[in-house]
Amino acid sequence: MPMTELPWYHAGLKFKCTQCGDCCTGNPGFVWVNKQEIENLAVLLKLEVAEFERRYVRQVGIRRSLIEFPNGDCIFFHGESRTCGVYTARPRQCRTWPFWSSNLRNEESWETAAEHCPGCNKGQLVPLEKIEEQRQTMEL
Repeated sequence: MPMTELPWYHAGLKFKCTQCGDCCTGNPGFVWVNKQEIENLAVLLKLEVAEFERRYVRQVGIRRSLIEFPNGDCIFFHGESRTCGVYTARPRQCRTWPFWSSNLRNEESWETAAEHCPGCNKGQLVPLEKIEEQRQTMEL
């Protein structure tokens, strides 16, 4: 689908994950997961899907989210090592950060994300095609 007007970030954006864990910790929220992501996570952890869901998933309306520790940290975030315990099977919400439509709405939205994410505006330039791929993946 060709774009008739280029987005404000058409020249690309700089991003390099610093693996700080800030996007995995802090205020309570939601890490939405779909059926395929749940299956992938269950396989990674060598659990039956039903057992994985019982241990790690909560129902929120008609959607499902990973559970969190009482402090809001993701259940799979290891505080001491500051690493993700399921990195290779992490949900698309995690894989596509920070290239979400909400962060790409305008330059101000991007700069707001950058205030909370030390990887924004750092590292190599991510080209428009890759940004759009990530943004669209998140919207599936």
